[in-house]
Amino acid sequence: MDFQILITNLSNPTLLFFLLGIIATLVKSDLEIPPSSSKFISLYLLFAIGFKGGQELAHSPFTIEIFYSILFGLFISALIPFYTFFILKKKLSISNAGAVAATYGSVSAVTFVSAVSFLELQNIHFDGHMVAVMALMESPAIIVGVVLMKHYDKGLKSSEKTSSIIKHSITNGSVLMILGSLIIGIIADSKQAEGIKPFTTDIFKGFLALFLLEMGMVTAKRISSFRKYGLFLSIFAIVVPAINGCLVAYTSGFFMHDIGNRFIFSILAASASYIAVPAAMRIAAPSSDPGLYIPMALGVTFPFNITIGLPLYYSIITNTL
Repeated sequence: MDFQILITNLSNPTLLFFLLGIIATLVKSDLEIPPSSSKFISLYLLFAIGFKGGQELAHSPFTIEIFYSILFGLFISALIPFYTFFILKKKLSISNAGAVAATYGSVSAVTFVSAVSFLELQNIHFDGHMVAVMALMESPAIIVGVVLMKHYDKGLKSSEKTSSIIKHSITNGSVLMILGSLIIGIIADSKQAEGIKPFTTDIFKGFLALFLLEMGMVTAKRISSFRKYGLFLSIFAIVVPAINGCLVAYTSGFFMHDIGNRFIFSILAASASYIAVPAAMRIAAPSSDPGLYIPMALGVTFPFNITIGLPLYYSIITNTL
């Protein structure tokens, strides 16, 4: 790994605000971001990423690479929960194993946003269709997790049918916002879109810094509830995402050459969902423990990815060109 890139990443203002949020919680500060403001910032980030991706796609013809990218993304999202489930069920109940597997097969939009910020620091472009790939990778992992839970735990009773769970995962607010913004970005007139460019571009990093400040505070609060599950899951929450990210960083070079796209794929494979999956698991597996998989994703995997993971995957990609 290039340690200069690691140092540059660790001195990124947005990441430093994440650390400030952790410190604020540890010292029991009364610093807080109101829930309504936090939700607005989340929606703004998804809107900005989706709209910019749509504008990129509007000026790019549909190619075989886009088709392969979508297939590759769906394959990753289905494969990761499948293999991790069998590792996890040795230590956890079937419902918890399925929920955690779905969490690590699905993706984190916030980690994606952090990856975009990292690429901008390196002055590296990525294609707009990667936004669509990210949105499409939310659901397959949830479906695979639910199918595995139902297969291995005959006593598991979901409050709704599988079709309803799938529908819920697709209509989840974060997925709908980014897909909707992507579509609007595609069909919007380019000249008209220029009018909102300052809103979607110029203030993006400022909102990201505020959002990561809150993520730092949430991380510090969540991690304490996770300690009771022991060392195995802490190791899992670092090692498995790192392996997924490194493997995708390396293997993606066999069929695509764009550094930015390969990097985005790597971070999507390494990330873990703490928005879409918990919402779906409330329906699919109410007996699963959100105090397990949310702190794993948010308190361990997310900090690892945005501090060490980003420069690690980037280093693998650049060294295999």
